[in-house]
Amino acid sequence: MSDITRLHTGPRMSQAIIHNGTVYLAGQVAAEGQSVTAQTQGCLDKIDALLAEAGIDKTRILTAQIWMADMADFAEMNTVWDAWVAQGHCPARYAGEAKLATPGYLVEIIVVAAQDRL
Repeated sequence: MSDITRLHTGPRMSQAIIHNGTVYLAGQVAAEGQSVTAQTQGCLDKIDALLAEAGIDKTRILTAQIWMADMADFAEMNTVWDAWVAQGHCPARYAGEAKLATPGYLVEIIVVAAQDRL
């Protein structure tokens, strides 16, 4: 039986779960009231920090799911994403429009990554 490690567990959810060599992140959002550019960067900064806690980096991301409040902001989000993503290590990615949990959230990003095996 594999151990399950939970990072930043609260009463409702954990920010990351590590199980059997896979790192699952909760949807990451940034501060409300910021631009799509700032929110996207904020999400990616949080992802970097959580992956670092799991002992890996963005080159280990397998999938990325991006939810946006308005697909009209897709190009703006992609500008930030393209500057951040590790070329040669791009994950499988999907994006869509959704009503996010709070009206001030414009972007939410969810990733799954592979942990290095010892």
